[in-house]
Amino acid sequence: MLNGQEPAEFKERIRIAIGVLLFAFCVLTLRMGYLQIIKGEEFKKKSENNSVRFRQIKPLRGLIMDRNGFVLVDNRPSFDVLYIPNRTKASELSVEKLRELYKSKAMELPFDQSVLRNAQPYLPIKLDKNVSMEKVALIETHSLDLPGIYVDITPVRLYVEGEMLAPIIGYTGEVTQAEMEKNRNKYAYGDVSGKHGLERFFDDYIRGRRGAELVEVNVLGKEIKNLGRIDPVSGHNMTLTIDFNIQKAAWDAIEGRAGSVVVMNPQDGSILAMASSPSFDPNMFHEGISNEVWRKLQANPFAPLSNKAISGQYPPGSTYKLIVAAAALEEGIIAPETRIFCDGFFTLGNRKYRCWKKGGHGYVNLHKAIVESCDVYFYTVGKMLGVDKIAEYAKRFGLGEVAGIDLPNEKSGLVPTREWKLTRRKEVWQIGETISISIGQGFNLLTTLQLANAFGSFANGGTVWKPYLVKQIESADGAVRKEFLPEKKGELKLNAKTMELLNDALRGVVNDPGGTGYAAKLPGVEVSGKTGTSQVVGLPQDERARRMRVLASFHKDHALFACYAPSKNPEIVVAIIMENAGGGGAVAAPIARRILNAYFEGQKGKPRQDVAYNP
Repeated sequence: MLNGQEPAEFKERIRIAIGVLLFAFCVLTLRMGYLQIIKGEEFKKKSENNSVRFRQIKPLRGLIMDRNGFVLVDNRPSFDVLYIPNRTKASELSVEKLRELYKSKAMELPFDQSVLRNAQPYLPIKLDKNVSMEKVALIETHSLDLPGIYVDITPVRLYVEGEMLAPIIGYTGEVTQAEMEKNRNKYAYGDVSGKHGLERFFDDYIRGRRGAELVEVNVLGKEIKNLGRIDPVSGHNMTLTIDFNIQKAAWDAIEGRAGSVVVMNPQDGSILAMASSPSFDPNMFHEGISNEVWRKLQANPFAPLSNKAISGQYPPGSTYKLIVAAAALEEGIIAPETRIFCDGFFTLGNRKYRCWKKGGHGYVNLHKAIVESCDVYFYTVGKMLGVDKIAEYAKRFGLGEVAGIDLPNEKSGLVPTREWKLTRRKEVWQIGETISISIGQGFNLLTTLQLANAFGSFANGGTVWKPYLVKQIESADGAVRKEFLPEKKGELKLNAKTMELLNDALRGVVNDPGGTGYAAKLPGVEVSGKTGTSQVVGLPQDERARRMRVLASFHKDHALFACYAPSKNPEIVVAIIMENAGGGGAVAAPIARRILNAYFEGQKGKPRQDVAYNP
């Protein structure tokens, strides 16, 4: 600065700089106006549609295998149609466009569009699940016309053997709102959980851990790029104690009739087979079972959704005579040679209790009474023992309480006592009720599993095991995470002589002339067992009235049979209860023979000739 004067050159530079700034400001103002006013709506739509999508990745549930590694439950891909609503009105028409596309191919969209009214932006809505490849192709072909709609691939269960194992393994389904509220840290929207059987009981082990990814998508819902991913963790695999070949033999032997079978290793309590019929196909739940089908399943009087082997409760019939005989010998009520005369009736006051053999058995000792299942013998012995003493020994065999198997919904059955009746029914015990329970009738109730466990504890020399279905649980890489070992529950504490006498009698049931269990006999393998026939309803004592009475199918007798083989050092126990089927010797024993035949055929590695039953 000279004499207070600024150089002219400096003033000129300031004017130029101000001009440049003004020009740039004008350009920016015009550009902002263009973007916000002229192109504002367009870019608003793009900003709403070009978004980041958070997507859950469902894990693979663990495989379920039999004891030999045969896969019983696997996973398969399922294609679901999802829709992510946004705030633009035009995209909400996508669902209606999809419905029209379906209709053009004579297909229906099983989705209530009213659900969209309360939809949250960017939260996926399942429009259709487990769709066919035809639907997948249709959607992919018309993807430009269906913004916000896309096909997602999720794993679902594949139950390889369907009905045969459904009562044991169960099925899966999406978690309900109630489940999510109860387990907020465990489940999220769209997760899958076990609903029944082993799938439910061991859900925490086999469900796995979900993953997630962030994906940027364009206006059409197509992926632009992946912004990050957390891989899902597969669930643990589970190896069962079930032997598939024995399971199939048991299932085939039932032949679709109502009933259940349990096959057990008496030396450790492991379950080799468990069948319940009728059953259901667990694979149908992936497709979304309709309310009508669900109601029919629930209303079916044969209860296909239940596992009858653990939840069906039945009178034990003459299989209970093993326990009454053990109690009578141990308490000194009878000796092996004690003879009781059977003329076809046992008289108590003015009432007669029939023997199953109309003309009676004549004089019978313990061996013959068990072999030929004489009711009069056990009426007499039961009266001498009394209800509470019988109950004491029944509980030693594990009856009257749950066995503790690793399945939900196991029932305890019932072993009645004087106290039980007084407490529960407010009534005094009557001696006639003791007569009934002495042959496994009256208030007595047990499950097929309890029947197998009771005979298993006798077969192995007196140890009551906790039955178990799962051998081990391991991670996807084969590392064992949990191993299940035999667990002892109690002891029978029976005298060795008692065990010997009863084992010989049970052997005679199958092998002696006149034995009621002859239909279970196998060549080369000695089988011991006991037949049973339990009444569902009381019948008139008068023979003429009985003959004139026509029974509905649900009022017919249950057929029971429990056995073990070989008689010495038993390897296998089979228990069978067939509902409303008739006599145990005629119906249940032949089923046991087929199962035993399959077992020993597998053990020897060569076919064993079956034995025809000729009553």
